[in-house]
Amino acid sequence: MQTKKHEIWVGVFMLIALCAIVFLCLKVADLKSLGQQQTYRLYATFDNIGGLKARSPVKIGGVVIGRVADISLDTKTYLPRVAMDIDKRYDHIPDTSSLAIRTSGLLGEQYLALNMGFEDEDMGTSILKDGGTVQDTKSAMVLEDLIGQFLYKSGGNNTDNASQNNAGQDTVTPNNANQSHAQPAPTKPAEKSGEAATPESGAKPAQQP
Repeated sequence: MQTKKHEIWVGVFMLIALCAIVFLCLKVADLKSLGQQQTYRLYATFDNIGGLKARSPVKIGGVVIGRVADISLDTKTYLPRVAMDIDKRYDHIPDTSSLAIRTSGLLGEQYLALNMGFEDEDMGTSILKDGGTVQDTKSAMVLEDLIGQFLYKSGGNNTDNASQNNAGQDTVTPNNANQSHAQPAPTKPAEKSGEAATPESGAKPAQQP
């Protein structure tokens, strides 16, 4: 009898632990229930999706409104085509809206950031329906490309500084140029030898007979 009680309590604790694990999994996956939510499908094409994958969130201002359902390659353009399941509550998205692939933090997961566009009947805008496509997209920034651009700019700045320093050393200042090109002052010409010398103070003129 005592053994059966222990087995029952062990079974209860295991059931509680299993429920806790399932709850944590659902919390991490951001699922509210096991039932399928009402969603509608939107599409977008990117040049580069980076590390974007299925189940990545779609956000507006940081709020999750949907998730990436599927990623495939367009057989005509050979560009990544992303399918998104958007919550039916957010079914008033203008076709002028834009999508950008961004990263949570420096090295976090990538997600789709939806920037709401404007709605103007005079300009012929409309609301995206099920199966619609977001035309304005911005691809993911590849970390290796960013590092390469930074190193390239740093190298270019160092080269420009070195060139400016060399040019400054080779430049002759105006004062130095004037001194180098200055002509020597002309010397005063000597007195002609034919000029008569002044008579000495003690000399007397010769008397005539």
